[in-house]
Amino acid sequence: MPVDTDFSFAHDVPSALKGLAAPDLLGLLRPFVGPPVAGKDAQRSWKGSGFNLIWRPNLIGEFGPNDFFLQLFFTTEQLDFTEITGTGIANRSLFEQTVVLGGAAYTQSIKDSFDGSGQHFEPGVWAHAPAIANPAEPATVIRMGSIPHGTTINLQGTAEQIASPPTFDPASITPFRINQPGALVPFPNEEDLAKDSPSRTDRSRLAGLKPDHLTNPNLFLFDAIAGQKIIRTTVLKLSSVAPDPIVPAPRPDVGGGVANIAFLEGRGDPPAGGPNAVAQKVDTTFYIEEIDDGSGQPALQLQYTQRVLLNFSTLSWPHITVGTLRPVSTLD
Repeated sequence: MPVDTDFSFAHDVPSALKGLAAPDLLGLLRPFVGPPVAGKDAQRSWKGSGFNLIWRPNLIGEFGPNDFFLQLFFTTEQLDFTEITGTGIANRSLFEQTVVLGGAAYTQSIKDSFDGSGQHFEPGVWAHAPAIANPAEPATVIRMGSIPHGTTINLQGTAEQIASPPTFDPASITPFRINQPGALVPFPNEEDLAKDSPSRTDRSRLAGLKPDHLTNPNLFLFDAIAGQKIIRTTVLKLSSVAPDPIVPAPRPDVGGGVANIAFLEGRGDPPAGGPNAVAQKVDTTFYIEEIDDGSGQPALQLQYTQRVLLNFSTLSWPHITVGTLRPVSTLD
């Protein structure tokens, strides 16, 4: 479902900026939408596959005997981008000259590849912001998205280009005590594929899922690039919270956040009350890869890993999604 719009920004910018040679306001986000097209907004669609894991809350008896259910599914995904930069997205300031952002609207749709059922839909905007003086920040990338379950996300981070393939850190699926990431609370019956559990997706829907890939879903990303010659990778690393102060500059210090509707936030304290499933934090890394496919022309590939922490029943439960996508010239 492409972003069907001919909208682009037409903000006035200070005359001092108009005479300057215009940089590409999208910066390293440019591959999302493709090269500029005369007379219209650049658009690009990506399709691919991946894996999704979510520990979701459960009213006991609805989906098994526990207050949680581990839902697993292989995915098919489409990610559509349309540039909306126009003359630039102008942010006015009291303390420095107008800051002009580049932007791309997006829609993400994810289906369960087992039965084609719709599982996730997200409209939003990616943006590139230049370095600023107040607060003192390097150039950043931003993702603002709306999730129909009742959560909106505002992620901010940095973009860099490396002359090598990406590396993927392990992605743990084990829940932990809220605000205590070292206090793991494993659930062996659900985390071990060798064991049956009524509180986990039936294995008949997960043909080919290996135990180590359940333990670390980022292994799917390694598998996808095995044997590929990746020349260059653009790494977009974003979070809904500022990094720990010990992380060296340059880094985004402020901005970002997660907001949830009342149903998710809940009210009161466990066991009589508390959140139904409040999204506390989102961390994600996107990798735009330039591949030498032997044809003499570079091929593009997009990979990502994302972790959302859902807080309920005194624990933070990882919700992990990974995907590998390629650009498509036409929509099927």
